[in-house]
Amino acid sequence: MSFWHQDRPDSVHPRRAADPRDNFRRTILFTVAGTLLPGLGLIAAKRRLTGGIILGTFVACILAVATWAVVDLNSLISLAVHPRFLRTLPIVLAGITLIWVSVIVFSHVSLRSLSPRQPHRVVCSILVGALAFAVAAPLAVAARYSYDQAGLVSTVFQTEGKSRSATRPTMRPTNRRDPWAGTPRVNILLLGGDAGADRTGNRTDTVILASIDTHTGDTVMFSLPRNTGRMPFPENSKLHKYYPNGFTNGNGDNAEFFLNSMYDNLPKKVPADVLGPTDNLGADALKLSVGEALGLKVDYYMLINLAGFKKLINALGGITVNINTYIPKGGNSDLHIPPKTYLHPGPNQHLNGGDALWYARGRYGSDDFARMDRQRCVVNAVINQANPANVLARYEAIAKASKDIVRTDIPQEVLPSMVNLSMRVKDGNVRSIVFRHGSDGFSSPDPDFGKMRYRVKVALGEVKKLPSSPKPTTSATSPKKSSSPKKSATPSAKSTTESEDVNDSCAYKPEVAATAQPPR
Repeated sequence: MSFWHQDRPDSVHPRRAADPRDNFRRTILFTVAGTLLPGLGLIAAKRRLTGGIILGTFVACILAVATWAVVDLNSLISLAVHPRFLRTLPIVLAGITLIWVSVIVFSHVSLRSLSPRQPHRVVCSILVGALAFAVAAPLAVAARYSYDQAGLVSTVFQTEGKSRSATRPTMRPTNRRDPWAGTPRVNILLLGGDAGADRTGNRTDTVILASIDTHTGDTVMFSLPRNTGRMPFPENSKLHKYYPNGFTNGNGDNAEFFLNSMYDNLPKKVPADVLGPTDNLGADALKLSVGEALGLKVDYYMLINLAGFKKLINALGGITVNINTYIPKGGNSDLHIPPKTYLHPGPNQHLNGGDALWYARGRYGSDDFARMDRQRCVVNAVINQANPANVLARYEAIAKASKDIVRTDIPQEVLPSMVNLSMRVKDGNVRSIVFRHGSDGFSSPDPDFGKMRYRVKVALGEVKKLPSSPKPTTSATSPKKSSSPKKSATPSAKSTTESEDVNDSCAYKPEVAATAQPPR
């Protein structure tokens, strides 16, 4: 006796045998329905107890997850960055796949007639196979992503107990629904290092402080030139005792004491435990110094190896930017060797990883400040490109690339809150200030940190008050007293905004592009 003959009410067989087409349609309908709602097909096949248990369990699980998401979304999100859970999830998903596929097959066998016609048998076999694949494939992908995510979290983000930082805050969320309820802003230092096989050390040519309003997600990015001199340290920091006049040997033009040299050079000049236990003294020094220069406390840093930056951009599927001038791909300004090719002006240019790296770093015929302008556009483009659908579609490549190029002191314990914050950032406004030599009183070799802090304070107020179309500001409060070697009085109020809307700054400007010429 075949499997589908067993435990079947005899009363259903005559009707099905008398109308095979009706039975075939009914079998197809409830096999599909039983796939979408496991157990429904068994109920239709008169196996009400078994089907009811399976369907009830399925619905209860869906309702439990939905309720969890409504009541405590942050706790649910935390599972996505919990390594132990992520390593267990593939096993659980494999079990769910096996049970779900078995229910599909059992439901179909229970529904179909005793003697199905050969064409019906073939169609049903194909249907069951397709439905089983439709269920198993996404669960297999989810299991793979879970494995990759576990590797990414464990490699890039260490637990507070296993990683040491002399400058990292201890965050203990008191509100489970909003972990940032007691933290108005979080400041993350974004560093781009040029470490590579053809380079010695790791100079942080890109230094951007992202200050994020944790309530709205509004972000202001502050870009500092790589050749900024005399970078200060807080008076209460032990580094201030070594460098009371800032990170300098007295010559603001000495490249070994520029901002981009601090990460590598300062740890060589002071005791390794000068700030206390730390895994990265260079990063801690940069956090303290940039924070003091801008009047903000830097919470975390994230260092991206620019040599591997193109891997991440390729993993994202490229980025889309507007180009208003010819950007060199190669060339050497010092040796007067012009580049052979350029990125050409045009709107909505989709760049792969290699071209995106040239867009961010190319400087033949221009200067560091033009490059800094483009780098903030790259950050904004990555924010726009990293939408949930795109990240999910390319997650495996993104995770692999990130493990190779990212270093940070953000601990695993904070990751759920960071995921929560990233959702707000995508919906928030992004503005920026680029400190340019000779502009607004800024001098790279001898900065006026009082003026810098003033501009930062005004910019943070602007992102809260300005509508989408910026309006002039007429007043601002005075900055706090400077503890840096150089001080200045509060500047007079301006009729223009201190910060720029990044979308406007990175927009396509036809009048500029029309007159652009390749640098020679």
